[in-house]
Amino acid sequence: MYEILLKKDLNPAITLMEVSAPRLAASAKPGQFLIVRADENGERIPLTVCDYNKERGTVTIVTQKVGASSKKICDLEQGESFQDVSGPLGRPSDFIAESDEELRNKRFIFIAGGLGTAPVYPQAKYLHERGAKVDIIIGAKSADLLILEEEMSRVCDNLYICTDDGSKGMKGLVTEKLSQLCEAGEKYDQAVSIGPMIMMKFVTLTAKKYDLPLVVSLNTLMVDGTGMCGACRVTVGGKVRFACVEGPEFDAYQVDFDEAMRRQMMYKSQEVEADHKCKIRH
Repeated sequence: MYEILLKKDLNPAITLMEVSAPRLAASAKPGQFLIVRADENGERIPLTVCDYNKERGTVTIVTQKVGASSKKICDLEQGESFQDVSGPLGRPSDFIAESDEELRNKRFIFIAGGLGTAPVYPQAKYLHERGAKVDIIIGAKSADLLILEEEMSRVCDNLYICTDDGSKGMKGLVTEKLSQLCEAGEKYDQAVSIGPMIMMKFVTLTAKKYDLPLVVSLNTLMVDGTGMCGACRVTVGGKVRFACVEGPEFDAYQVDFDEAMRRQMMYKSQEVEADHKCKIRH
């Protein structure tokens, strides 16, 4: 059993949990994910690793309430345990293969949206600890939906906030801020974008104007986390790839985003039905 050592609501829809999982924490790397099962009858839910502490033997996950299974996870309390937490799964971020000396001479920019802010954190933290220069853009509909703002500010050189309604930071989209920075002459060796699929599509179109190398994470496509269900199939560079075993990170300019967005909608009706049944039971 995997005990929940800390539970904190980041906003009404998103919950952070620190979970005891020593073996997973010992081998986790930025970019990877894990599988959580709330109880013996629970669905396998893939969640990106938000943070890990090798000394404490813990991993941190962030879950958004979007359906019956994610709500079951968020309903667990501090002191309770998950039935299973398995991982780490997926390929770690490519920069893991680079030496500290190489990273110290590079500048990265992360563009995060909504829940995508969570998997950005361990990547930015890893790079910051090795001396790389890191800028981060975080986008949300409004200030009350921003997450991990304070944590992000500690692992980057510049943090830019964008909200749709202007309640905090710049009023506008993350793509607008990215354009502003590039137009102002800021240069980056690598960009990484994680967030809603439609956001990553338009970040890709924006970054392409400035010949900015860009990686995106397709973690939102994953279902069983092993590639067996086929739900995470995506066309990358004209070839079928499986996000959970060959990703979740890919070269943004090779991804067929329109196909990926269609695939995301495949199980929408089942999610709505399961959520409706869950509400009836409660």
